[in-house]
Amino acid sequence: MDKLSGSARLMLVSDLDHTMVDHHDKENKSLLKFNSIWESKYKSDSLLVFSTGRSPTLYKELRNEKPLLQPDITIMSVGTEITYGDNMVPDEGWVEILNKNWDRNVVLEETAKFKELKLQVESEQRPHKVSFYVPKESAQEITKALSARFEELRLDVKIIYSGGMDLDLLAKGAGKGQALAYLLSKFKEIGKPPINTLACGDSGNDAELFSIPDVYGVMVNNAQEELLQWYEENAKDNPKIFHASQRCAGGIIEAIEHFKLGPV
Repeated sequence: MDKLSGSARLMLVSDLDHTMVDHHDKENKSLLKFNSIWESKYKSDSLLVFSTGRSPTLYKELRNEKPLLQPDITIMSVGTEITYGDNMVPDEGWVEILNKNWDRNVVLEETAKFKELKLQVESEQRPHKVSFYVPKESAQEITKALSARFEELRLDVKIIYSGGMDLDLLAKGAGKGQALAYLLSKFKEIGKPPINTLACGDSGNDAELFSIPDVYGVMVNNAQEELLQWYEENAKDNPKIFHASQRCAGGIIEAIEHFKLGPV
């Protein structure tokens, strides 16, 4: 939070898998190009934020596999964990917010009633997130049933379906969009609101990022079906949301130029 003496010229908030990172680009050409632009033209007066569905464990694995820059802020586990700097210092205020009206044990009890749901690996189960794999054909029906049940129990649970197979159950106040709104609010409180904010994503759990007021958004060219559907239903006429013609980091560079947010 203290890196800059004033407002960031640009706060760039990006998902990682299939957005910043192109797993089909073995030479990491678009990622390395983005890195070069950021390091030379933005690092000194802007903020880089990674917002990923990955847990800290899988995030660190990706860092070992791909030439990612060190972000100023890392949002992990679908917006349930916020950390700062190289040492990844956790934001305790965010933890307190998410603890309100969240009961992980009840979430596990209720989801156990659906045999179609398969728990993801242990590293992806976090204090404010329970993650499953769900067959695409069952996702909508299960989501509706769980939503109704949690409402009956007066439990605050957010359900997010993304990637055509991932079902994440989060504390209600969580999510990538809420985490971003929280950060923007913190910067405003200390008199350092970013001059411009660009959110970048490819899947359903990124849709929230594009719903935050005054934020520019780019859906990379390879965006998934559920995000494109959200765009058609909610943001088609919003000039601040852009569907890039380039894949992954190439689409992020394209958006910076499209919105005239700085040099590329």
